[in-house]
Amino acid sequence: MVETEDEEGGLFPLRTGERLAAAREALGLSLDDIVQRTRVPRRHLENIEAGNFGALPAIPYSAGFVKTYAQAVGLDGAELSHDFRSEVSQVEQIRHVPEPFRPADPARMPSRVLAFVALGVAVLLAIGYALWRGGGSNADERASLAAGTSVPAAGAPAPAPAPVVAARPLARTQPMAVPPAAATVAIVASQPVWVKIYEKDGPTLFQGEMAAGQRFDVPSNAVDPMIWTGRPQVLQAAVGTTMIPPLGRADQTIRDVSLKREALLARLAPPAPAPAARAPAHP
Repeated sequence: MVETEDEEGGLFPLRTGERLAAAREALGLSLDDIVQRTRVPRRHLENIEAGNFGALPAIPYSAGFVKTYAQAVGLDGAELSHDFRSEVSQVEQIRHVPEPFRPADPARMPSRVLAFVALGVAVLLAIGYALWRGGGSNADERASLAAGTSVPAAGAPAPAPAPVVAARPLARTQPMAVPPAAATVAIVASQPVWVKIYEKDGPTLFQGEMAAGQRFDVPSNAVDPMIWTGRPQVLQAAVGTTMIPPLGRADQTIRDVSLKREALLARLAPPAPAPAARAPAHP
């Protein structure tokens, strides 16, 4: 490797780029002349002479440019290519010197109390989210599940509940007593039960859980009221003071059962007797 003497008499080795530039200038050649001889882009030649390794392509390509440049100015291409690789390696080692590990400053670390507070806040948020997910279901669905009944289809608009009258016991009369035409149709629950009372193909008159002893009077202007429930055995229907037989079998869901006055009174009529078997004709 060529060495040069500085002003104080010390010896310093010339870099590869400096040796190539010195040889080019000794021959009276410009960079454009080297570009024509080597077909290497001018910017790469400038970076090689300046030792700007970061602006050069990968080492194999750059070392090839150095070898071609050296041969164009009469130098040993293999030697300069080897020296160029060594210089790049030394620069890369200096650039990637690992920094020593420095332990964290205890004064900057969060205190133990702060850590416990953050943990407590996270737990409270998790509990609140769980309660929100569990309590966000429809109240009618929860009441229906508690009563063991079917739940209306999801997505149906929640109708405004009709007024529910306070519990009033229904007076018992003779089974076949016919009430007056203006008698009120009422439903009374003996146990908590989910009930929906609605107009056929119309609005909902009442929907929700009836408490034990709670009574609902069907509006007198209802056209064709219907009932839907899963526990008909705990509901008592009445027209005026006339008690109506159960609207369905125990623990079996009923739906679209008419609450019209005529339909309820028809349940009072005794079933028609079965026709007697005819005796065979004798000759």
